[in-house]
Order: sequence, then C-alpha cells, then structure tokens
Amino acid sequence: MISSTKAPCPFCQLTVLSSELERHANSHFESEDEYERQEKLSRDWELAQQIARAPYSPASPFSSSPPRKRTTFHKVGAGMMTLLKNCLELEAGNSTSILSGYVDHFQSIESEDDGWGCGWRNIQMLSSHLLMHREKAREVLFGGSGFVPDIPSLQRWLEIAWEQGFDEPGSEHFHHRIYGSKSWIGTTECAALFRSFGLRARVVDFGQKELKALYLSVPGSDLGAQDLKINESGKRIAVQVCGPMDRYVVRENHDYLEAGSTVNEKPRYSASQLGNSSEEGRGDEMSNKCTRKNKGPQVLIDWVWNYFSDNSLSKSGDHRVIVSEKLPLYFQHDGHSRTIVGIQVKHQQKGMQQYSLLILDPAHRTAALERSLKENDGWQKHIKRGIHTLRKPQYQLCYIDPGIASGEEMELLKRIDSIFLEL
Repeated sequence: MISSTKAPCPFCQLTVLSSELERHANSHFESEDEYERQEKLSRDWELAQQIARAPYSPASPFSSSPPRKRTTFHKVGAGMMTLLKNCLELEAGNSTSILSGYVDHFQSIESEDDGWGCGWRNIQMLSSHLLMHREKAREVLFGGSGFVPDIPSLQRWLEIAWEQGFDEPGSEHFHHRIYGSKSWIGTTECAALFRSFGLRARVVDFGQKELKALYLSVPGSDLGAQDLKINESGKRIAVQVCGPMDRYVVRENHDYLEAGSTVNEKPRYSASQLGNSSEEGRGDEMSNKCTRKNKGPQVLIDWVWNYFSDNSLSKSGDHRVIVSEKLPLYFQHDGHSRTIVGIQVKHQQKGMQQYSLLILDPAHRTAALERSLKENDGWQKHIKRGIHTLRKPQYQLCYIDPGIASGEEMELLKRIDSIFLEL
C-alpha cells in the first residue's frame, strides 16, 4: 500500500508525499525550464483528474469555475443505432447495410455551441462508442471516468495533450489554448486528443490532384512544408477554402494504380513502427483496393465500404444488416464535420450498385431523429448521404485502430501524419 504521509522538501519547503519526496528533491537539479515544465504537466494532470471525478455543476460552460465533466444530452432509450438497424431491416429492395455498434447522438445546442461545436460533438459520439465497446479504451479515456465529457472538459483535455507534445503545430495555431474558446476544430485535433490516451487514431485525406498544394509535405506540392496563411475566419487566403480542414497534417502521397498494386511511396512510419498488427492497421490495404477506374467521390465511398466490411463481422436480424466491430468515422469537410456510423449498398438491376453513407449529424436534433426512426418515417433524409451529395473538393476521415500504445509508439503518435488519396 502506498504511504499517504507527507514531508517538506529540503530545498523549497513544499510539502509532498513521502513516496514522491526523492523524485521531487532530485528535480531541483534539473534545468529550471524542464523542472517547470514537469511541474506544470503534473498540475494539469491532477486538475484533469479532479475534473473527471467532479459532480455535475450548473455553472455556465465557459465560466471561470471548474467545468463540469459529464455531458448532458438526449438519451435515446432503445439506442439510436438499434432504431436505425430496425429501419434498415424493414426497407424494401435488395440491400446490405453495415453499421457500427452502439453510438449516442450528440446535437449542437444553440445556447452552447451552435455554429462551431460540431467537431467536439463528433468526438463525443466516437467516445460513446469507445466507452461502450472497448474495455481498454474505457480504462484510459478521460482519467478512467467512464463517461463522455462535456465540451469545456474536452477542451481542457486537448490542452493537456498539446502540453504533452501531441500535434505541436496545431497547438501553435491555437496559441496553445482552446479552453473556453469557440474556435472550430478539425480532424487533427480529434486525432491528437485520442492519441494522447494511447489510442491509435489515424487520418486519411481525400482531395483532387489540382489541389495538392493544400496538402503539406505531399511530394510535388507547390508549398511543400511551408505553412499556409490562415485569416481570422479560418480561411486559407490563397485558395479561399473555409473551415477547419486541417492545415498541419504531415501528409503522405499514396499513388495507387490498379487494385492489388503496391503504393509507390511508403508512409513515413511503417505499420510495425506504429504498433499495428496485420489485422489492426488496414489503411494501406484499403488504399490499394481503390483504383483509378473509380475516380471522384467513389474513392471515398470505396474506402468507407472496405473499412466497415472487415472480416470480423457479426450478422443480425435477417442478414440485411451487419453490425461491424469497427468504430464510427470522424468525417470532415470544409465548414462542417459529421460522424459516419455505417454504409449501405443497394443491389440494382444489371449489377449496378447504389451506395449511401449512414451519418449522424450534430446539426440535427436528437429527439427529431429518434421520432423519425421510431415511426420509420422521413429518417432517410437525415441519415442517408448518397454519392451525389459528395461535392466538396476535400474530405478528411479519422479512424481508430484497436489496442493501446505505449513507450516509443506514444512518441511516434505525437506527430500527426496521414494517407492521401486522390479523388
């Protein structure tokens, strides 16, 4: 049992636990900057632990008081994904749908985050799945609190991730502070936050060849590793692309030719370096399945289908709906982000196939979604997104591989990189 007795430090007279006294005293011989950094990280971590265990507070989310931790939201009794699965099974026609398991829907609230909080709401949706389906993730996420944090608490957790060295360029863009801010966030912030807990969050970029200049460190890019100038509204001045498309991802150009061919350029870190087993990291494998015959948004659709249609599937109902073990996807384009919870293919005549992404949008009201699903009336216009709706020049996805990183792999995860696929 660890002793709870305390003793004063002989150098600064600060009272610390006896078990920590030697380490604390030795730290006085380290450089002052390093000592202050370690002390600050220690204080931040203790604060985060206090927040994680704090009771609900009705205080304003952006007051100077410690933020409440557990978020409040409209809880769907039967479960949003269960209702969606039931509706998909009742649809007419020959179709196959693949869904993630349990996911709570988190809507943007007009008085709190309407117009800027979609990124945080999508992080909450991914977190609800992780806490329900991945025991190891539940143990490490948010201090082991076991529940989904509210936005102010997530902002504080992201600051701690930055202080630990995750996504340093992104941290610099926000001047190292996000708590209490209404700034838009994007895919790299999502990845950095989850990576700080040891989760293997990955980023995939989809873009048009003529927009390669927007992707930093893509071979042949006109900008190379130079930072793009961003104005106060979040727009890239040179090309006027608005919204939180991530500016600081170190991107890799995967130039694929035919299905089954090898990519010409390997990622900066191999799957083994990042701790992926052949069953865990399938980004490159899925990239190779995309072909130049399927240019445009179909490349994104193919990637999502390959992601969800993994080998480890459990079938339910009449086998028209398959429940995958894969996590939902953080889905970003300029101006907005949503959560992809599955994909459907309708098998039509002459071998034609019609795909629809199945999404949960923070801009929609949870109660309205629940009602439309329970009544099996009108839910399609809220949840289904066909290939014809994918009109943006750029998209980003964030997915999370299984397992928890540690040691050297944690250091590698601090640098956010991605796979680039040409639309």
